[in-house]
Amino acid sequence: MRAWKGSHGSGRVSTARCSKRLWPWNAWAAIQRIGEKKGRKRSLLVDGRGVPLSLVVSGANVHDVKLLAATLDAIVIPRPEPTEQAVQNLCADAGYKGQPALQQVQARGYCPHIKQRREEAEAKRTQPDFKARRWVVERTHSWLNRFRKLLVSFEKTEESFVGLLALASALLCWRQTISIYG
Repeated sequence: MRAWKGSHGSGRVSTARCSKRLWPWNAWAAIQRIGEKKGRKRSLLVDGRGVPLSLVVSGANVHDVKLLAATLDAIVIPRPEPTEQAVQNLCADAGYKGQPALQQVQARGYCPHIKQRREEAEAKRTQPDFKARRWVVERTHSWLNRFRKLLVSFEKTEESFVGLLALASALLCWRQTISIYG
């Protein structure tokens, strides 16, 4: 007797293409919009040592440029006025490239240094005295990710998440102060 092998056209109903059991489609279920992301995004402004000066939280679907003004305005310490002798520089990545971001940075008295990674790598290779500065913010994000409660946000309200971020930022400031003075 010959053993039947399931293939299309073998005469068996269960092997037909349309016989696969599909999940039932619910016409009343909410459909997720294209481009919508879940989660939260934090925007940081740090000094040269990586101490957080400003922290803004929003949804993950908000572009970085839209958070720039809020981040620059939310500095927790009084900022010294920029002068011609003491220019205040602002280093940012290519996400902040463009006329609106440039206008916001210059309106607050900063000298913008907005470069892509390859431009920074090229300058580092060709100019021996060039120092890359973007890694300071990335290091601070890494320090914040070491607080395991902040790595994946299970907080229901944004206020509680911001409170935990403020506590973690205060601990980072304390650790930097200890390394400077003690």
